Amino acid sequence: MTPAPHPLDAAVAASLAGAHRALARSRGRAATYSAGVATFAALPPDAGPADWADLAGLLGPGALADLFSAEVGPPPDWQPVFRLAGVQMVLDRAGPAGPSSYDGEVVDLGRADVGDALDLVERTRPGPFGPRTLELGRYVGVRVDGSLVAMAGERLRPAGWTELSAVCTAPEARGRGLAGRLVAVLAAGAAARGDGVFLHVVDGNPARALYERLGSVVRRPVLFSGFRVPEVPGTVVG
Repeated sequence: MTPAPHPLDAAVAASLAGAHRALARSRGRAATYSAGVATFAALPPDAGPADWADLAGLLGPGALADLFSAEVGPPPDWQPVFRLAGVQMVLDRAGPAGPSSYDGEVVDLGRADVGDALDLVERTRPGPFGPRTLELGRYVGVRVDGSLVAMAGERLRPAGWTELSAVCTAPEARGRGLAGRLVAVLAAGAAARGDGVFLHVVDGNPARALYERLGSVVRRPVLFSGFRVPEVPGTVVG
């Protein structure tokens, strides 16, 4: 008997079909997040022309199909936008958060904090983040004199697992242990509900050292890929 696939091997598809069903759009075997939540899309491993056509219909002409770590290739008329090598990591143990020079409160972020979160993302570029990304799960932050200077949150949610993402610190607040503190808070919350914790890191991202210090280990290499939906179906982009 063929063993069931690990939920982390198709984390986007598992999230869209499970914990994030209310945030999903689907057509046939293609699925993606609602606009503004996340750009990730999912197709089955044996995706054929009809599946790609369904995804194109969901996203619209010229839109970005962010296939995250999916191991499928598009038809020739889908223009490549990016290909980034990275790793998927899992939290193997509850590592120490490390020293922090900030003794203020870690606050939960919600709808009223969207503007500040988007501003921090614009300054720090932690990865894809939209006006509705905070709906994916719990997001926490640190404010200094009212300004949001650090943030981290929960993103993909395949059954039994929680991905941590959007870990970022404003330049003027770095070196104070804030990112480690926020990751530790979220990891503890996930563990309390029985979830394993995982992360994704693009090769060369210095955040990997932080995750390793907190007890994360590499589970597998991944390839992040994005493609542009053809403006006119069947037209090969030269």
